[in-house]
Amino acid sequence: MEGHSLNESHPKYGPAAYTAILEKLQSTNSVILYEKRKPDTDPKMYAKKMILTIDSLHNYGVPYDHISIVGTSQGGYIAQYISYYAKNPDLKFVFIGSSFKNDSMNEDRKFRLYGKVLSINEKTDVGAELLSRQLRFKNSDLNSFKEITLNTGLEHGFLFRALDEWIIPAKAWINSNKL
Repeated sequence: MEGHSLNESHPKYGPAAYTAILEKLQSTNSVILYEKRKPDTDPKMYAKKMILTIDSLHNYGVPYDHISIVGTSQGGYIAQYISYYAKNPDLKFVFIGSSFKNDSMNEDRKFRLYGKVLSINEKTDVGAELLSRQLRFKNSDLNSFKEITLNTGLEHGFLFRALDEWIIPAKAWINSNKL
C-alpha cells in the first residue's frame, strides 16, 4: 500500500481490506500500533525507526516477549530488518508474503534472523519461496520458528484480503506466550 491511498484499488487484486485486517488482528488486552508508510520508504531506515518504538514500549514496561512485529509484503521485509538489527530473541515476528526466489536480502551473507518467527507464504504467489530455503534463515539459529504455506489461488492478492487462512495463525502466534 506504500505510495497508494487506503481506498485505492490495485489493478489486479482490487482494494485492500486494511481496516478489516487490523480489526481481525485486534485482541482483548492488546494494542495495535500501525502506520501507513510514505512512498519510497527505505526499509532499513524504517526498521531502525521501528526499533526505537519497540525500545520505547519496553522502557514503559512492556516486556519484549509481549511485542510482536507483523509485516506483509514490503512490511514483511521491514520486519525482517527489524529482526536483524534488534537481535532480540524475545521479540515475536510474523512475516507474510515476504520471501521470494533471488531475494535481495540474501545478498548480505551476514544477514540473520532473531526472535520467534512465523513465516506465511502463498503457494501461487509468483516467485515465492519458503523462508526456510533462504540463506538468511539457514544462517540463523532460531529457537522458535514455524512456516505456513497457503494455497488460496490469489497470488500476492491474498494480502489484500482479511482471510482467516493467514490472520488466525498470525493472531495465534502473536497471542502465544509459550513459544
